[in-house]
Amino acid sequence: VAYILIMALTCSLSNEVPEQPVLSPVSHCVFERRLIEKYIAENGVDPINGQPLAEDDLIEIKTSPIVRPRPPSATSIPAILKLLQDEWDACMLHSFTQRQQLQTAKQELSHALYQHDAACRVIARLTKEANAAREALAQLKPQAGIAAAPVAMPTPVDVATPMATDEMEGGEMTEQVIQKLDDTAAILTAERKKRGKKVPEGLATADEIRSYKQQSSHPGLHSASTPGILALDLCASNTDRVVTGGSDKNAVVFDRKSEEVVATLKGHTKKVTSVLYHPLNDIAVTASPDATIRVWSVPNSSCSLVIKAHDANVTGISIHATGDYLLSSSTDRHWAFSDMKTGQVLAKVADSVSPSAVTCTQFHPDGLIFGTGTADSVIKIWDLKEKANVANFPGHTGQITSIAFSENGYYLATAAEDAQVKLWDLRKLKNFKVINLDDDYKVKSLTFDQSGTYLALAGSDIRVFLCKQWTQLADFTEHSALATGVKFGQNASFIASSSLDRSLKFYGL
Repeated sequence: VAYILIMALTCSLSNEVPEQPVLSPVSHCVFERRLIEKYIAENGVDPINGQPLAEDDLIEIKTSPIVRPRPPSATSIPAILKLLQDEWDACMLHSFTQRQQLQTAKQELSHALYQHDAACRVIARLTKEANAAREALAQLKPQAGIAAAPVAMPTPVDVATPMATDEMEGGEMTEQVIQKLDDTAAILTAERKKRGKKVPEGLATADEIRSYKQQSSHPGLHSASTPGILALDLCASNTDRVVTGGSDKNAVVFDRKSEEVVATLKGHTKKVTSVLYHPLNDIAVTASPDATIRVWSVPNSSCSLVIKAHDANVTGISIHATGDYLLSSSTDRHWAFSDMKTGQVLAKVADSVSPSAVTCTQFHPDGLIFGTGTADSVIKIWDLKEKANVANFPGHTGQITSIAFSENGYYLATAAEDAQVKLWDLRKLKNFKVINLDDDYKVKSLTFDQSGTYLALAGSDIRVFLCKQWTQLADFTEHSALATGVKFGQNASFIASSSLDRSLKFYGL
């Protein structure tokens, strides 16, 4: 009965038993699904009575799978043997293809295992070299306040091979100099541990900084014929004393309280691009593209010493914590360590592995290591005593424009021509925070306050951030041109900034 029922289901179009039978509710006829769907797509009506019909109206008929009988050619023994022979031949061909694919897979696996073994050997060698470099860096950390770096570094930080440098002829760092550096670092480390995590008494709060407004503006410090203040620094022991460097080739010392110019320092033959105020003495230090560094007596407004450590533009200067030595950088691809009392260059070093113009530099607070920024977008950490590059921080694009160490010795802030400020943890040797700015934002200067609680940047405007949370507290847009420098007053009670608009501005309550 079932066979008769199945045979009765014939397609009204092809008169053959349908593989997928469907019923038309319009004509009550059975059709092969693929044939009736094509007909409906072309005509939109039932082929039997011409009434409108859609594909969704078709009713599927459930039937058992149809086993079609063998063709007459397969009913004889020779024909069956021929079919078996053909199937055997097909199996042999398929087996041959499978064996070929297996052989290819074996060769690819062997090649991959060889590459894996070679990669493991390279990784083992690099790990050994990195561990040796970390051991060299770890020798500095008891004094410099940097904890040992873990073996696995989450971000791409290069640990440089020590002594990959090219030292120039010059003076020598004697045992007495090295001992002085060590003694100073030990004292500063002990003082830092004694302070612990206590917030300095009288430090301005985050809410107070949010309320800072411009207090005063002083546009007449430098010549109007070549306008622009290019650098700024405050005296650490008396933050009311400000020194600025201008495009007019002069440096000016200004007193914030009396609002008077204390001294005008003339002597450079080109613009003054870097200035420092000695933290203890009434001395200013200036640097210029004229390849000289000048040490000035502020009370006498006179140059007491000219340091000629470089053969090209001097791009950065930093005073050592002892107050007796000066670090400088230059586009001649070298950094130099000089005696501020005698002017003697005690060391002049370049990285012979990847030589590039050095665009900025700063001492770590303890003075045994320091950082430099380069024109090829890399921040390099150096061991001063060994004159060795011990770690590199890649990641920026464009030349490095500013670097700043936090007072706690743990954080390093860096900026380049990529509208980003990156924060690095020197204990883990990794970048842990990126502050993204507007695409066309330019950063010219970075600075932490004396407690390491706040970070300020100068560039397209002046911005202040709260450390650890790294949230923005204030944004000062009073300058009419690019801001070139920013510094915090004592306990962050005020903020000073300089700009190419020739003005020195102060912000506070």
